[in-house]
Amino acid sequence: MNTELENQQSNTVDSLLPVPQLVAYGLQHVLAMYAGAVAVPIIIAQALHLPVEDLIRLINADLFTCGIATLIQTLGFWKIGGRIPMIQGVTFASVTPMIMIGAEHGITAIYGAIIVAGLITFLVAPFFSRLIRLFPPVVTGTIITIIGISLMPVAVNWMGGGNPKAENFASFTNLGLSFITFLIVVFVYRFGKGFFGNIAVLVGLFAGTAIAMAMGVTDFSAVGKSEWVSIIQPFYFGLPTFDVASIVSMCIVMLVVMVETTGDSIAIGEIVDKKIGKKELAAILRADGLSTLLGGILNSFPYTAFAQNVGLIAVTRVKSRFVVAASGVILVLLGLFPKLAAIVASVPNPVLGGAGLAMFGMIIASGIRSLGKVSFDNNYNLMLVAISVGVAMIPLASPTFYNHFPDWAKIVLKSGITFGSIMAICLNLLFNGLGKSESAEQDLETMGRR
Repeated sequence: MNTELENQQSNTVDSLLPVPQLVAYGLQHVLAMYAGAVAVPIIIAQALHLPVEDLIRLINADLFTCGIATLIQTLGFWKIGGRIPMIQGVTFASVTPMIMIGAEHGITAIYGAIIVAGLITFLVAPFFSRLIRLFPPVVTGTIITIIGISLMPVAVNWMGGGNPKAENFASFTNLGLSFITFLIVVFVYRFGKGFFGNIAVLVGLFAGTAIAMAMGVTDFSAVGKSEWVSIIQPFYFGLPTFDVASIVSMCIVMLVVMVETTGDSIAIGEIVDKKIGKKELAAILRADGLSTLLGGILNSFPYTAFAQNVGLIAVTRVKSRFVVAASGVILVLLGLFPKLAAIVASVPNPVLGGAGLAMFGMIIASGIRSLGKVSFDNNYNLMLVAISVGVAMIPLASPTFYNHFPDWAKIVLKSGITFGSIMAICLNLLFNGLGKSESAEQDLETMGRR
């Protein structure tokens, strides 16, 4: 009886485990989120046609800032950080808006928008609980689904080889390599148990790259040219520039991020037996804002909780926040070694496409799962989802559809995620009204348990 009580007391949020356990469990969290963490800088670099050297810098900066953000969230200081085992990573919700901002105004405008959006998130964090009624499950589920659908063309482009104008685009070699990678991900996810199943995408990337090496279609020349150690240089791409429409677009993204973080926070709180009230939630959201602001300074991106790691905590039942803090330290160290980033950057596009098909498809599935808990009887929710997803698909079906609109409008309209999110929020207000905040919070808590 005493032994059982001691075990319970040694497995709490504030338990400090032995160093070997911290490293082992921390590395497990890093491996579970690594593929998702590096996906966004790869997408952004390819969309903006950045050279491999800049892609390596983006990956290093992202990993480094992931680590800093995770340390802020898990260790906390003052009223910043929830002091819970929540690993931080770049949000996929920001991908399409960042691509649009970069294409219209350059990469410095991306970082200007990120810095301002991070600062605003930090300032509005204490008041966000009053706005949570605008984001019931029907809205958040719709937004998550739109994110996955909007990213799917990226995976398809990767599967073909990355350049639709190339002669070997969608060749049997490229498609075969992507299909093999996809099958590996599916089989590992299906038959892998626990931790191994959680890193199915990462296993697929490693295995697919190994197969590509055997086929002679992998180029690791950048690895030899890259440095062993590199310090992250703030404002590497130049001082940030500030465009109003771009800032508005990124602030909308951060509203979505705050909703996602709220659901994940509630889920983690339940798993580790720590109550997440308004005070704790405000601290968690402040950490998101501060980390996003740092992301803009350090050539990185907006940050939020990584949902796959919430599931990992539920599987392992290891509640210590210091385990995830160890993950933060590992991520910082990884960000300081460019050769590792160069290896990641050398992963062939078809391999990325095969893994991305599963990865982005899982985002769609998560949105559908959330919508599965929403009632569609005797209300207007079906029309809400239909219209929101429909308008989000316009720029995917016809990328030039909004070309005659003013630049400030195109930043919002040409991002299916941003415009679809705005439409979902507005239609929810029109069809359902504000409702009771208590009811919305309860619905969000239910989502957090998924």
